[in-house]
Amino acid sequence: MLAALLQTLDTTIVNVALPTIQGNLGATIDEGTFVVTAYVIAAVIIIPITPWLQMRLGRKRYFLISIAGFTLASVLCGIAGSIDELILFRIVQGLFGGGLLATAQAILRDTFPPEELGLSQAIYTLGAVVGPSAGPTLGGILTDNVSWNWVFDVNVVPGIVAFVVLAFTLRDPGQAKRTPLDGIGLALLAVAVGSAQYVLDEGERADWFGSSLIFGLTVAAIACGIAFSLWETRGTTMPIVDLRLLRFRSVAVGSLIAMINAALVFGQLLIIPQFYDQLHYPATQIGELIALRALPIAILTIPIAIFANKLDPRMLICGGLAVAGAGSVGLGLQTTSDANLLTAAPWLVLTGFGISFVFVPLLTAVLGAVPRADSPKAGAFVALALQLGGSVCSALLVTFLDRRADFHRAVLSGNITDGSTAVQSYFDAHGTVQQLAGIVNGQAGTQAYADAFVLLGAFAVLASPVAFLLAKPAKALA
Repeated sequence: MLAALLQTLDTTIVNVALPTIQGNLGATIDEGTFVVTAYVIAAVIIIPITPWLQMRLGRKRYFLISIAGFTLASVLCGIAGSIDELILFRIVQGLFGGGLLATAQAILRDTFPPEELGLSQAIYTLGAVVGPSAGPTLGGILTDNVSWNWVFDVNVVPGIVAFVVLAFTLRDPGQAKRTPLDGIGLALLAVAVGSAQYVLDEGERADWFGSSLIFGLTVAAIACGIAFSLWETRGTTMPIVDLRLLRFRSVAVGSLIAMINAALVFGQLLIIPQFYDQLHYPATQIGELIALRALPIAILTIPIAIFANKLDPRMLICGGLAVAGAGSVGLGLQTTSDANLLTAAPWLVLTGFGISFVFVPLLTAVLGAVPRADSPKAGAFVALALQLGGSVCSALLVTFLDRRADFHRAVLSGNITDGSTAVQSYFDAHGTVQQLAGIVNGQAGTQAYADAFVLLGAFAVLASPVAFLLAKPAKALA
C-alpha cells in the first residue's frame, strides 16, 4: 500500500501546484492543465490491462517494475526544465503508475484469508480514498514551503523503500505465463479510452463540438469502444480485458457504484480548491480543509471492516452514500462569499463520515462474488470505474460551473438598473462600473460553486438505492 499510495497521491497532488508550475516554466493555462491530463490518460489506458500484465510478467515482477519506473519518472518530473519535458515524463509516470493500485489490491486479496477479506480491502481503501484526499494537502504544504518540484520528489524515498522491502518479502502466487498479446484489443482500448479521457478533460476549454479535434476524438472513442467490446467478446479467444466478468452482477453494479462514489469524492476535490482560491486562501489552508474530509475515512475504515461481515453491505453502502450526499448539500447551502474554513469543516467531516461506509463494503461485495482467480480482473474494473467516474464528473462540473455562473450573472445584472437606489448609493460612494462588474462576477461564481456542491450531494443521495442491486450476501442473510 505504500507503493499504491504513490499513485493515488499523484492523481491530485499536482493540482494545487499547477499555477506555480505554469509560472516557473512559462506555460499557458492549457499547457499546465495537460500536466494532469497526460498522467490520467496514461493511467486509464494501463488500468484495464493490468491483470494481463500481471499474468504475462508475473505479479511480483510487474509490481517491482512499476514501482521502479514510477519512481524514476518522478525524479525526471522533478528536474524537468520545460513544460514539454514535464508532460512527457508525466505520461511515463502514468504508464508505470496506472497498475499500482489494482495490483496492490490483488496482493492484499490473496495474502489475507477469505474470512479477513474485509480487513484486506480496508487497508486498500486507506490508499485508494485517503490518498487522493491527502494529495492537495501535501501538495499545498510543499508548494508553499519548499518548491513545486517536491510534489514529484516526495515519491522517491517511499518508492525506494517499497521496492527494496517487496523485492525481499513479496510472494508470487504463480509463474509468469506466455499469454499471447491481444494487439488488436490493446490498440482499440488505447484509442477508445485515451480519446474519451482527452475529450472529458479538454472539452470545455475547447468549446466541445465547436472544436474539430474534440468532435473527431469523440467519434473515435465511440467507434473504437464499440469495436473493442465486440472484439473482446466475439473476435478473440484470449481477450486482453475479460469483459465476460461483467456477467457477475456485483461486478457490474459495483463498478457503477464506484463511479457514483468517485463523482462525489473527486468532484469536491476539483471545486473546493478553486472556490477557496477565489477567496484568496493559501494552498496550505485549502489542503488542510480537504484533509478534514479524509480524517474520518482514515479513522473509521479499519473498524468498519471488522464489523462489515456481520452486516448487509448494501445497507452500509446506501446509508453511506446518502450521508455523504447530505454533507455535500449542506456544504453547498453554506457556500457564500463570506464562507470560511470553519463553516465548511463540519459538512466536510460529515461527507467523509459517509464515504467511510461505502468503499470497504463495496469491495468486499464485489471481490466476494467472484472466484479468487478472477479477483485481479474484478479489482481492475473497480479501479477503472473510480478513475472514469472522477474524470466524467470533473468534466461535467467544469461545464456546469461555467453555465451556472453565466445564469447567475444574467440574473444579478438584470437587477442592476439606473433607477435602483442601491446602485445609486454605490456610485455616490465613488464605486466604479468596473468594480461593480467585479462584484457581480464574484457573486455569480460563488453561487455557481454552491449549486455544484448541492448537485453532487443530491446525485449521491438519489443514487444511493442502487446499492440494493448488488447480489445478496449470504452472511448478512443468515
